[in-house]
Amino acid sequence: MKPFRERNPVIIGALSIVTIVLLITAAMRAQDLPLIGGGDTYYANFTEAGGLATGDEVRIAGVRVGKINSIELQGDQVHVGFKIKTDARLGAQTKAAIQVKTILGSMYLALEPQGGGTLAKDATIPTSRTSSPYNVVDAFTGLAKTSGKIDTNQLASSLTTLANLTRNTPQSFQRALRGVSALSQVVASRDEQVNHLLKSLDRVSTVLDARDQDIVSLMHASGTLFNALLKRRVAIHNLLKATVTLSTQLTGLVRDSRADLKPALTHLANVVDILNKNEDNVDNSLRLMAPFYRVFASTLGNGPWFDSYIYNLPPIPGLKGGLS
Repeated sequence: MKPFRERNPVIIGALSIVTIVLLITAAMRAQDLPLIGGGDTYYANFTEAGGLATGDEVRIAGVRVGKINSIELQGDQVHVGFKIKTDARLGAQTKAAIQVKTILGSMYLALEPQGGGTLAKDATIPTSRTSSPYNVVDAFTGLAKTSGKIDTNQLASSLTTLANLTRNTPQSFQRALRGVSALSQVVASRDEQVNHLLKSLDRVSTVLDARDQDIVSLMHASGTLFNALLKRRVAIHNLLKATVTLSTQLTGLVRDSRADLKPALTHLANVVDILNKNEDNVDNSLRLMAPFYRVFASTLGNGPWFDSYIYNLPPIPGLKGGLS
């Protein structure tokens, strides 16, 4: 083997430089190496970036699981690529949201696993399942710029005028202001109920929107019904007049028959009382009437005479066939 000192120094230097470059590149891209970095890449579309930057954290339930690799503008949407490494299962309906990390404006990407199945690698979460934050820093910056344009002298004069005006206002106006303040406090204390009411109204509007065709069909059917009623209005009018006439006649009949009906009803009550008192006798008569009726029907069943037979009676002389 040729000693190291006798080798070509140019070749050794070139190989050393290439090795150093490879080591530096590997150190810079260590997170992409399968044994050191690893992880799965996913994408998410947002309506706006919301201050998110490359290298920001990706978290699940507050735990860091990866970072943002790329942010690109695709049409009117922001296409964000991120790589994560976690044992948590991402469902097919996983949601993504850009959240504020610090008050200084640092952001991070929050993942919310949802749905069954598993989110495929390199899959893109659509804008229907993503949300962007309201940038507080930009809001305060805009507020600072706006407040800087306010004429403080004019504002002070306006406040002084308002104070003088309210000082000389009648008690009714001051009570009205106190009432408005109390009303605002009541509304603020009932924010959860108001929120629930608004959500209920949203659900009602959603149901009505889903049933718009049914409502239109119902309106058409109501129009058909009203048209049929208009066509039958003469018959309905005559029916109502006949009903009024009938009620008038019935009223007159009851009025004219009241004198006769009262004694009849009185006698009927007496008869009912007698029948109630003799209920046992009536039941016994009905029970005994059945065999009597059978014998009576057999006696008169052969013609308009009594058909009878008497046992142990000898025949009368001079009559053919005996006595019958």
